[in-house]
Amino acid sequence: MKNLYPKLYLKKIEEITIETLIKNKIKLLILDVDNTLIDYNKNLSESIIEWTKQMKGQGIKLYILSNTNDRKKVEEVSKKIDVKYKHFGMKPLKKGFREIEKETEIKAENIAVVGDQIFTDILGGNRSKMFTILVEPINKEKDYWYTAWKRPIENKIKQKYMKKTGEGMNKNVY
Repeated sequence: MKNLYPKLYLKKIEEITIETLIKNKIKLLILDVDNTLIDYNKNLSESIIEWTKQMKGQGIKLYILSNTNDRKKVEEVSKKIDVKYKHFGMKPLKKGFREIEKETEIKAENIAVVGDQIFTDILGGNRSKMFTILVEPINKEKDYWYTAWKRPIENKIKQKYMKKTGEGMNKNVY
């Protein structure tokens, strides 16, 4: 169960602060795309664009790792926020995480993985020995079929997580 728990659980990506990253010695954020950066209709909000600028302005590196095989979709998001990307990341396998670690020359302990799914983003990040940050999906009403069936299971894991931390969101487990 430990590999399914994030190190930090937040409502949205914009709640990740430079203070939290500095405290946890994070130099690089690996970001998911679907329902983390963009909604089901491929909308990227101004607040997320602004947040990425602030992170980069504070010296935090950003990299997109998405499981989608739709290269064009990931590339469009990548261009809008001016960060490198890898699509078809095959999370939770370690391969994509390791490639980014090697390419950026940043150690796993200084990398955080941010995403809305426990069985891909959090499990893959934890297996790769990276700091994991779970965020709520941008759009809870609409999901891809291959994600929707997992949400009830993830919700049970989130409930156990919140019970374990005693406070719920915004709390480190370990």
